Amino acid sequence: MIALIEDIQAIYRQDPACRNIEILLYPSLHVITVHRYVIHPLYHLGVPFFPRLFSQLMRFLTGIEIHPGAKIGPGFFCDHGCGVVIGETAVIGRNCTMYHAVTLGGTGKQQKKRHPTIGNDVFIGHGATIIGPVTVGSNSKIGAQTVIVNRDIPENCTVVGSPPRIIKRNGKKVNLPLPVSHYRQLDQEREKKAELIVTGGGVTKSGISNFDNVSNQM
Repeated sequence: MIALIEDIQAIYRQDPACRNIEILLYPSLHVITVHRYVIHPLYHLGVPFFPRLFSQLMRFLTGIEIHPGAKIGPGFFCDHGCGVVIGETAVIGRNCTMYHAVTLGGTGKQQKKRHPTIGNDVFIGHGATIIGPVTVGSNSKIGAQTVIVNRDIPENCTVVGSPPRIIKRNGKKVNLPLPVSHYRQLDQEREKKAELIVTGGGVTKSGISNFDNVSNQM
């Protein structure tokens, strides 16, 4: 039951919108409780069929798919949850937080380790995909929409992009993203296109979009 208490504490700690007994409505709490105390134990006892049946039921109820064989440490929180997939040989450490549409997928069809191992205190942003028997080190952050395939991530890192790159390690920036000037240019393009929409600029007589003309000029 200690793990359940840590799961509850993780929700309160990570989600400021959770203030009271409404925590009982969180799909993350539903799925991890059933997985931890029913599905996973039955799977390791070798009980056929029922672990997968209960896993499928929780998938339909919560939108979170956790294979019965996945090992998940205490303090787990899956915010929103929709579209999350955690594979059979995945291992997740303590105090892991992930958002919707995260995939911890496998490579190959062999009956061996083929899914990621996630360390302690790891944050995984929405839409991130981590594939293969890789290791994500403790205290690391995986940015939204990041794709990691068969590449280990060191501890204490912030990783973004596809292909992924480390932008912070041990609290220090190591590979800055696009310069600020580039973002300013993108903002100017968006503002110009917005002006065209407001003034009725859409498609010219030649059939060429004014938006394309603006982009080409810039």
